[in-house]
Amino acid sequence: MTIREKLLHGLLASLFLVSSSSLLAQDSIEWFSLGNDLGNTRYTEASEINFDNFDELEVAWEWDGASMGAVSGRSTPSYINGKLYTVAGPRRHVVAIDPKTGETIWSYRLPNTGRWEYSMRADYGKGVTYSEVNGKGVIYVTTPGFFLVALDAETGAPLEGFGQPVPVDGFPETGVVDLLADLGHPYDPYEGVPLETGYITASSPPVVVNDTIIVGNSAEQGYHQSRVEMIPGDILAYDKATGDFKWKFNVIPRPGEYGHETWENDAWEWTGDVSSWAPMSVDLDAGLVYIPTNGATIDYYGGFRPGDNLFGTSLIALNAETGERAWHFQMVHHDIWNYDNPQAPIIMDLDVPGQGRVPAIMQATKQSFVYAFNRLTGEPIWPIEERPVPQSTVPGEKLSATQPFPTKPAPFDIQGVSVNDLVDWTPELRQQAINGYADYMMGPLFLPPIQRGHESGKRAAMFCPGGGGGANITAPSVADPTTGILYVSSHTACSAVQLVPGEEADLQYELPTGTTYAQYANGPGAGSPRHPAGIPMYKPPYSRITAINMNTGEHEWMIPTGETPARVQRVIDDLGLDVPNTGTGALVPMVITPNMLVYSDSASDGTPMLYAINKATGETEASIEVPATNRYGMSSWVHDGHQYIILQAGSKLTAMALPAAQPGGAAH
Repeated sequence: MTIREKLLHGLLASLFLVSSSSLLAQDSIEWFSLGNDLGNTRYTEASEINFDNFDELEVAWEWDGASMGAVSGRSTPSYINGKLYTVAGPRRHVVAIDPKTGETIWSYRLPNTGRWEYSMRADYGKGVTYSEVNGKGVIYVTTPGFFLVALDAETGAPLEGFGQPVPVDGFPETGVVDLLADLGHPYDPYEGVPLETGYITASSPPVVVNDTIIVGNSAEQGYHQSRVEMIPGDILAYDKATGDFKWKFNVIPRPGEYGHETWENDAWEWTGDVSSWAPMSVDLDAGLVYIPTNGATIDYYGGFRPGDNLFGTSLIALNAETGERAWHFQMVHHDIWNYDNPQAPIIMDLDVPGQGRVPAIMQATKQSFVYAFNRLTGEPIWPIEERPVPQSTVPGEKLSATQPFPTKPAPFDIQGVSVNDLVDWTPELRQQAINGYADYMMGPLFLPPIQRGHESGKRAAMFCPGGGGGANITAPSVADPTTGILYVSSHTACSAVQLVPGEEADLQYELPTGTTYAQYANGPGAGSPRHPAGIPMYKPPYSRITAINMNTGEHEWMIPTGETPARVQRVIDDLGLDVPNTGTGALVPMVITPNMLVYSDSASDGTPMLYAINKATGETEASIEVPATNRYGMSSWVHDGHQYIILQAGSKLTAMALPAAQPGGAAH
């Protein structure tokens, strides 16, 4: 039975407990979805590559999507039934690739539409979804124009009997669902929803739970918004065989629905977002889908939408068959920090002292927290405390008096900023950092933004972490279901935020959404503190991997990633300092196997590298140079008896394998 078949029957982490010797005898080990399993662990059973032969890895092939306009390299390919499937480029071509040679087998894309041309996440497609209909493999994708497409996995042809004809020239008669039709807003099939009303698109693939396919979405980025109107990112579900609409979950609760009272000022009627742009996770046995969300309309100012704003910046568990809410948890009340949940929640079973075997789900966040829950009940595994946080002085803003702080695990990266967080290698460097911060407001986690001309005289407030995390989408966390250890990539990154009047912020945008200017919005003049020595302002490590034992909630180890950048090393050498590896400052993609943790980063001179890490200790056991800096994610699988590691870099996919995997090489 393949991993795909096991997942389709609802068996999750326990299935990974197999011996390496039996795995080596397998001709094929699949990578089922962008996170491999539906719990997004990015764990593979493949174990042919080990510390002893790691330095023998070579480029088996490269696939280049440049002709499709691919740039971002965000799509993690799936390896299923002997083919590799991915999406590429701003038109989100769906592509099937020969895993032995890298040759394109077939590709498909929808015709252009006005609603595609505007999409702010066009080249951000993260992958595909696979299921079976009447014994036939089907590939599902969501497109930048907000269509759901179903294709025959063997041929790439639109799936017969799925969806309804779309009244746009060139669209196929079958295989497509127009998702806008079920949101409940007036729209044009070609142009989409009027920008005065809002905008919606999608970047993550849908998920399939038994016979239901569930679709997430994305809105205009909140830091590019200056007007208050927007449509909500409601969750949609369809029959996977016919494309018939099944249900819609309102992410902004309507009157009479749970959480409606958290939207004051009747803001629920005209504002929105709360989209599910990060990937979703699934528990097939429980029939639950887990949806991480972002905040409501406009990052950094929410005076027009007072209240906690459910289900913004939350993890929502829904019954996949009915769309009913099973449970939820809101990570940030009335989010104005761009602290959206940026990664797929990770599912695995844990052995928690005093609690026994716990069916768990965990969410790594930009705030450098991991929130951990019983995925069936929503009960926190360890207490989560509501603690007082600073309040806003911006006119019209009203923040929540408290925010939820997990008591375990401990934060994995910087939270808030003070003088003690600034570089301290010498008194002079420390003072220069202090001077560089003179125009910026320091403070704890959840420090509110300030407006230009603030009474403090400061130019901007510093969010630490900033909108880039902590953890973020470009480097998904990974987990080992055999040990219960979570590995989180993070970096020390802060953001300076200055608010300006909404009508002034609006001048930055060619095609803004909405009609009514917010009182305040994100301004262009915040700048950022800089160190005159050309080094980061903060103490290292600038980037790290943290291993967290989720059975106990304790950190096992932390390592800096990559090597100290040359520009920083020059300062260290010139001053005769003894400074350990600082890390590059980059978020790093990872994959985990039975015998190692693999990640990609750069050497001191910028050379792209691939590192093999001892999972138990964090020690680097082997490393090799690779063709390009890897982004977003990795996958690893076995084809024709040999293990491959796929690197995602810009327009290219690079397959790394041992020499025997080359065409003509010996199969196991």
